[in-house]
Amino acid sequence: MARTLVGLIADTHGLMRPEAVAALEGCQHIVHAGDIGSRTGEPRGVLDTLARIAPLTVVRGNNDRAAWAASIPHTADIEFDAVRIHVLHILGELAIDPAAAGVNVVVSGHSHKPHFESRDGVLFVNPGSAGPRRFKLPVSVARLWVQDGRAEIELVTLLQ
Repeated sequence: MARTLVGLIADTHGLMRPEAVAALEGCQHIVHAGDIGSRTGEPRGVLDTLARIAPLTVVRGNNDRAAWAASIPHTADIEFDAVRIHVLHILGELAIDPAAAGVNVVVSGHSHKPHFESRDGVLFVNPGSAGPRRFKLPVSVARLWVQDGRAEIELVTLLQ
């Protein structure tokens, strides 16, 4: 069976960088893990740009408070080739035991810090922030390859 490439992006805060678009080209699906727009900014440009690349799964971040965000869920669950992915913005608000729930990958944002680790057989991924730089953290996205019930992650630094 062919591998599925899932793009992971978070914390765009209304900024859709051309480098992020280029890094996500070729993905079969894209996950945005919240903080799509700014508190006053219009997020449609971010979501419309991502939707031109691939189908989207989007969750609401703590800064996505305006009326446009009302229909965006706080969590989402998707599955590709027997790999279950749970998406939320703030990892500290995880309300399930992913391993017990049969989740293979948890995707979150919020910290702006790119990171991944495996715990109890579950891959936890934060793609970092693709939006405005925060402190001295890199600007990044991630790519998740899914095949035969397994997932492999690659963090992609856009700007150091």
